[in-house]
This record gives sequence, C-alpha cells and structure tokens, in this order.
Amino acid sequence: MKRAIPDAIARLSERFGDKLSTSAAIRSHHASSVTSHVTVAPDAVLFPASTQDVVDAVTICHRYRCPVVAFGTGTSTEGQISAEHGGLTIDLSRMNRVVRVSPADLDCTVEAGVTRKALNAALRDTGLFFPIDPGADASIGGMASTRASGTNAVRYGTMRELVMSLRVVLADGQLIDTGSRARKSSAGYDLTRLFVGAEGTLGIITEVTLRLAPIPERIGAAVCTFPTVEAAVSAVVAATQSAIPLARAELLDALQIEACNRYSKLDLAVQPTLFLEFHGTQLAVDEQVGLMTAIATEFGGGTFRWATATEDRTKLWQARHDVWWAALALRPGSRGVPTDICVPISELPGVIAQTRQDVAELDLIAPLCGHVGDGNFHLCVLVNPEDEDEKRRIVELNTRMIARAHAVGGTCTGEHGIGTGKMDYLVAERGTAMMALASLKRALDPRNIMNPGKVLRVADYQPYQ
Repeated sequence: MKRAIPDAIARLSERFGDKLSTSAAIRSHHASSVTSHVTVAPDAVLFPASTQDVVDAVTICHRYRCPVVAFGTGTSTEGQISAEHGGLTIDLSRMNRVVRVSPADLDCTVEAGVTRKALNAALRDTGLFFPIDPGADASIGGMASTRASGTNAVRYGTMRELVMSLRVVLADGQLIDTGSRARKSSAGYDLTRLFVGAEGTLGIITEVTLRLAPIPERIGAAVCTFPTVEAAVSAVVAATQSAIPLARAELLDALQIEACNRYSKLDLAVQPTLFLEFHGTQLAVDEQVGLMTAIATEFGGGTFRWATATEDRTKLWQARHDVWWAALALRPGSRGVPTDICVPISELPGVIAQTRQDVAELDLIAPLCGHVGDGNFHLCVLVNPEDEDEKRRIVELNTRMIARAHAVGGTCTGEHGIGTGKMDYLVAERGTAMMALASLKRALDPRNIMNPGKVLRVADYQPYQ
C-alpha cells in the first residue's frame, strides 16, 4: 500500500476543522528553524488541543501511511522538523498546561507544548525550578525528543536524567505511559530512555513528568578571562576533577566575546572567557569560589568579575544565550552553520586546540562556545550562502571535528541531535549497533510514518513491507 497523503489530509480536515491548516504561510513556517539544512514543508499543520486529538490524528495517518512530524517551537538545529516526505506536522504549542506540581516530591507533569520559561514561571512560588537551560525557550516535549541539556547540565544533568516518565502516542495511535513517578524502578525495559532523544521517530510525546530542583539559597555568577582557550578549558577540567560542584561553566573564545560585546552591549575584555555560576548555601558558595579562584590563578586566569544583582546575572546569561545571533552579526548577510561534539573532559583541551587549528587552516570564521564542564562545545561557522567552496570547507571542518571526537571516545553531537544532518556520522559512531536501532524503528513504526528520513535510513538495513 502506497502513501495516500491527500486522502489523509481530507480525513483529518473532516475530523479537526479549523485546527488543521493547509495555508502556504503556516506550512512554510513549520519547515523553518535555525538549521542550515534545506527543509521541506508539510502538506498540512494540525494544532491539537489534547492528547486525544493527537491519538486521533496519528490513527488516521497510520491508516493512510501519511508521515507525521512533531513540532514544538522550531529551535532544533539539525533539520529535525523538516517534512522530508511531506505529510502532517503536529504543532503541540497549544498543549501548554502544567498538569500538576508536587513540591513535596520535587516533580511535575506538563503537556509537551509547555516551554521551559513558562514552566519556571509557574513554579516561581514553589521554591523549585526546572534546571535544564538550552538557551532557546524550547518546549519541554521538544527538549525531551532531542535529549536537550545546556548551561546547567554540569550540575543538574540533561533531559535524560530529569525525565521520569512520558506519555507517548505510538505510530498506530496507541497511547502508552513509559514509566512512573517513582525515583527508581527495576520493572522491565527502560522505555522512557528509549523515547528521550528519539527525535519523534518512534512516537509523539504529549506529556512529560519531570524531576525538579530546589532553588538554591545563594547564586553567584562571575566571568574570568584566560590567556588562551586551552588554559580556560584546562581550568574547568581541573575543577571538575577536584569535585568542585560548578553549576555552570561556559567558555567563549575571544571572537565570540567580541561578538557578544557588540550585540549585547557588554564591555568584557576580548579574551577567552569563562562564564561561571555557583549554587548552594552561603558557606558552600564561598568555598566553591575560593577553590575555583585558586585553580583559575594556576592556569593564568584573571580576577573574577562578579554579577551579584539578579538583573546583572540575567544580562550576563542572556548574552551567553544570544551567542548565535551575536555571531551572525559579525558577518552581515552570512548564514550560520551550527555544529557540536562532546568528548571525555580530559580530552577537551586538546580537541578544542586542534579544532581551532582546523578553523584557521580552512580559512573560516567560526566563533566557539561550549558547556566545557561536561565536555561539549559548539561552533557557529559563518558562511556566505553564495560561496560553494566555503560550504565545502565547512563540511570538511565538521568531518574533522567528528572524526576527532570519535577517535577519543566522544560523540558526533552532545545536544543538537542527529536529524537529517548527522545521520552518516551516527553510522560511523554506532557501527553494527545501527542494526539494533533499525530493528527498534521497524518494531514500533512498521509503516515508517514517524518523522521518516531522520536519525537513520531504515531502508539501508531492511526495506519496509
């Protein structure tokens, strides 16, 4: 049976009325994001109001073999929202209820369309917060789907650690809960971790149960400059190995600092810089700062410049979150090609040094930033969209970075995911384990309707029946 997308769209229109749109503008919007990859618009976009709406839509799409792509806020970077084979995009933004909060248990359940900022606003009076901060105001469902992390991951972990359970609509419309609210379980396969990071290729997440963290008694934020990028990274590695519980440890190279100064109206010294944050009691933060100051001094770090007032901390971290837009402003008319890798922390100084040599050798402009506390760093490579040779050199840079990561036991992506952009690199990373991934995909999505063309090319392993 071939795909029958027009028939599926007609049936969806009957069921959902004005919740379904075939407007060219809306379809185009749902194919656009910060990705540098060419994307494809869906044939229609659905705005469900409930899990039952998603169940009904997926059931219809399964019947007609119509592809389904989940959409949160469109902030993914590797083409995850592209409707490679047309079909239906399900925009979950209207499913934005905080279902429940349990301060005593430090957990909550939210619908997939709730954004991280909206969740923290809802938690404001509970003494708790949701610590995952990828920069963009992403949706919780999208963050689970891409296994997001961000600036707080060095202390609080990633979505893998903080997601307790999911409500998922499978490819045939069945609804499952993957776990419970228990803090640990030995009951069968870990289905929750299977769907966290699956990028919508196995099912659509409609609700997420999350661990929360207490708001710390004291938060201290500071910047510290270093003579070289390698010295800054080495300082963080030493701090991590010394068990200093850094809440955030972010590296910006000199070019990225210059961009942030211009874009965010800062006056930071144009040198490799660490953005640091410490959480805990008054005494604990004082102790952490003392230990970190000693380590920074050992590696040539300058005086800590503190942001003590809440508004100053907010401005500082907003500048860190705006590095993408700041980088683009360095070269008006350019496009950004984002990429990231993650390596064991002991390997990070050397890998970053070699990557910076590659950038210079390939004559590219590529500001660097990174969550160096957990071995993850990013480049925003600026490209002239009309320069084919420059595009070729960027591909070469990405290939070298990822090969180097693999050589030291790292991964082709720490948090951006695979999407369409890194499928070949995933094959190089997983090898024969790709057969197991393909088997899981075939078992849960036998008609290949869930975000087809992402993460892996199932047909490379066994054709669908």
